[in-house]
Amino acid sequence: MPVDLRDGNQALAEPMDTARKRRMFDLLVTMGFKEIEVGYPSASQTDFDFVRHLADSGTVPDDVTISVFTPAREDLIDRTIASVDGLPRTLVHLYTATAPTWRNVVLSRSRAEVHRLILDAAGYLLRKAEQRPGADIRFEFSPEVFNLTEPDFVLEVCNSVTELWEASPDRPVIHNLPATVEIATPNVYADQIEYMDRHLARRDSVILSVHPHNDRGTGVACAELAVLAGRSAWRAVCSATASAPGTSTW
Repeated sequence: MPVDLRDGNQALAEPMDTARKRRMFDLLVTMGFKEIEVGYPSASQTDFDFVRHLADSGTVPDDVTISVFTPAREDLIDRTIASVDGLPRTLVHLYTATAPTWRNVVLSRSRAEVHRLILDAAGYLLRKAEQRPGADIRFEFSPEVFNLTEPDFVLEVCNSVTELWEASPDRPVIHNLPATVEIATPNVYADQIEYMDRHLARRDSVILSVHPHNDRGTGVACAELAVLAGRSAWRAVCSATASAPGTSTW
């Protein structure tokens, strides 16, 4: 799944406007992508307007799912859900940083408090989706900075989100496990992914998604080894940029 319209675009000094985004979206559709992350609608008016453009123009093919990105905050979830109104199929990608430094320095919350924050946001997102009967809205969760988070904590959080969202084989949830800041060799990331693959609850109801950044220049190797480390349903998230300015992941 390409995320250039979100992850790549927000890293640009001059982000793409609606016209430029539309040209790239049409190119990605022509290339055959069936799931495309198109923006971060709660982060900027530009991204919100582009998602609304796709919804209002009716140009999204019937077999293409639109994905949007939101932090685990109720006001930003509201903004995100408003942006996708009218789209035929939507994947809402919820995230919160879970690593110790982020918990202690940025969020000033304990493990239990961060876990509660995530469950509250996931429940709120589920209720907002249920208020839109007929809308096909699926869910994705990212424990941001997964590769720097304690494996047992990530597993605990992801399993509780899977249960809350009532994942099933015919309606799986996606857990996206990013190497947000690449700090180790690719085999370490692959080991972390293998641990999750082996221990996740309801594994037949979960699609694992890998999203390695490229700070050490090994983003492609991380993606390849991570997929090789798994056994079940997988998805690789690719972006033209990474967390380090001037680098390329794919």
